[in-house]
Amino acid sequence: MSIDEITYKVNGCAMKVYNTLGNGFQEVIYQRCLAIEMGRAGLQFGREIEQIIYYDGIDVGTRRADFIVENQIIVEIKAVINLEDVHLAQAKNYVVAYDFPIGLLINFGATSLQFKKVFNSKYHPKNH
Repeated sequence: MSIDEITYKVNGCAMKVYNTLGNGFQEVIYQRCLAIEMGRAGLQFGREIEQIIYYDGIDVGTRRADFIVENQIIVEIKAVINLEDVHLAQAKNYVVAYDFPIGLLINFGATSLQFKKVFNSKYHPKNH
């Protein structure tokens, strides 16, 4: 499955969740519902996959992205009134740290569903 096909399916799953729940719930509720919908859509994914963060080659801690879908894209979800630059920076950091080509930032907290695609300019193709 291509990255565009995966992105399309994830966005469709997110729209179904948003159309069912609307805004106003905690992020974890949207995360659980999105997991249900992605499973129904036949997408393979992992939730809260831990990744080591390195600084100058030294392990300085770990972070967890909300989802890794089809071992090709990172999906980070939010439930905030407005996406801010810090949210985009976090999603961008995840795609770089995990070395994936793109990530999706999806916000369920606004009055309409928000999608942002972030690209990893430092991506190194390899087997994930």
